[in-house]
Amino acid sequence: RQWDYEPISIETTSSDESKLKFDAKIERLGRGEFGLSGTIEWKYDADENTMVEATVFRSTSGDEADYKQLPWTIPKQTFYDYLSTHYKDLIMNNFHHCSNLPHFEGNFQPPWEKKTYIASKCKIGDAEGLPEIAPPGFYKIVFSTFGPDQPTWGFTAIFKLTAKMF
Repeated sequence: RQWDYEPISIETTSSDESKLKFDAKIERLGRGEFGLSGTIEWKYDADENTMVEATVFRSTSGDEADYKQLPWTIPKQTFYDYLSTHYKDLIMNNFHHCSNLPHFEGNFQPPWEKKTYIASKCKIGDAEGLPEIAPPGFYKIVFSTFGPDQPTWGFTAIFKLTAKMF
């Protein structure tokens, strides 16, 4: 890929921590190297009514008023459809070596296991599934999972992308 990144922030939310507790943090691994660590304590049954969506915004300055929505989105879809597509392409590729998140071949077969998922110092961007070219700037990703009688939870992450120096 033709860009480098620096994670600026990650904020997690959960409307009901008795059903899902989500914590994440950025860790410096070395000069210019960063990783994400976190835990998800998953205590509810995901089903065909569990939905996922994500939106990506870009800003040249990082100023909140400067962010503009990009076409890079995860349109509102069922959790299971998300697992068989975006999760498989992005999350599995970036987190399989540094977490206990599920890894599978083909389409995801329910159920999603209720357990504590742990990621430790996961480097993002070295795997497949991310754009080869992205203009420099600040990128904000807003990810949300929700459903009837289920917690609404997700994260907002901000990354600074710069042109890669070869």
